[in-house]
Amino acid sequence: MIAKKSIKIFTILAVVFSSFTSYATSDGSTEKEGQVNSPESINAYIKHHLADSHDFALYSYTNDAGERKHVGFPLPVMVWTSKGLKTFMSSEFHHNDDGHVIVDKGDVKLTKIHSKIYELNEGETHVAFDDQHHATNAHKVLDFSITKSVFGMLLAGLLMLLGFSSLARGYKKGAIPTGIGRVLEPLVLYVRDEIARPNIGEKKYKKFMPYLLTVFFFIWILNLLGLTPLGFNVTGQIAVTACLAIFTLIIYITNGSKDFWQHTLWMPGVPVLIRPVLAILELAGFILIKPFSLLVRLFANITAGHSVVMGIAALMILLKAKFGTVGATGISFLLTLFLSVIEVLVAFLQAFIFTMLSALFIGMAVEEHEHH
Repeated sequence: MIAKKSIKIFTILAVVFSSFTSYATSDGSTEKEGQVNSPESINAYIKHHLADSHDFALYSYTNDAGERKHVGFPLPVMVWTSKGLKTFMSSEFHHNDDGHVIVDKGDVKLTKIHSKIYELNEGETHVAFDDQHHATNAHKVLDFSITKSVFGMLLAGLLMLLGFSSLARGYKKGAIPTGIGRVLEPLVLYVRDEIARPNIGEKKYKKFMPYLLTVFFFIWILNLLGLTPLGFNVTGQIAVTACLAIFTLIIYITNGSKDFWQHTLWMPGVPVLIRPVLAILELAGFILIKPFSLLVRLFANITAGHSVVMGIAALMILLKAKFGTVGATGISFLLTLFLSVIEVLVAFLQAFIFTMLSALFIGMAVEEHEHH
């Protein structure tokens, strides 16, 4: 069993490392346009990789004719404009983010600037920019597109549906599940016995198990997908982590016990003049500080991890002149492999921390105080 797990982990890490080969240049001499072979272009590449996008760009290269080629696949674009809903594939933007590609949808013209979709003002045919490269004759639209992060969340949801359906079918056949259910059962029991029960209590933990299991596996699967060559960075999007934190906030606010609200809004045993001040502090802690700590911790750790791994992988380019291609690649490979192993651990750890803190906040809200 240990040998099989080791082989699987090594395979995953090898695939992870292969995702960074798009850094490499076709030759080690001059810098061609669009290639990632300088500190500035590396920083821009990392920022682009961490951001959400409307398509999958697996890798890019410059052919002998000097043409920049992109390998990937488009995703559906759905935007609400001044003329209503418009749908098309992101390939119509031709992988151009500088605002020069105009998509004509009849009564409206759309463009993409820094991964954001804009609608040109009526009568305009080209985008005009100011000194800060902000569009002066276009405005943003409501974007409901299936972006890379949305696709990742749908994929994680599908994997969870298939996995837990298999676990449920396994329990119908007998006490011991088979197949993928054997992998999921220890994790389910771990969330129940090590997270839910200790933090919420024996009497009330079952009510919140569906949410805790969902958020744990959702974050864990998305973190693992972020280590694949597909370039997912879903939990590194602050909008996603904010939504997860808001879900936790809604759950423990709506399930708060009478004692919870009494000790929050009008704390007993405290002088009357101090109670309003404490109430404001307690409300700020439960409504603002606790959700903020949830969303920032997950967002910052995942983003920092991806940035460091990609930065270390880029050493093969920066050290090429000093150590040669083989030496620079070897150093980069060893460091990236080491950090990738840590990232596998962090993927689980961040899912555990978010779930554990959510259970802790829920337990604080549903707890019944003993009055003597």
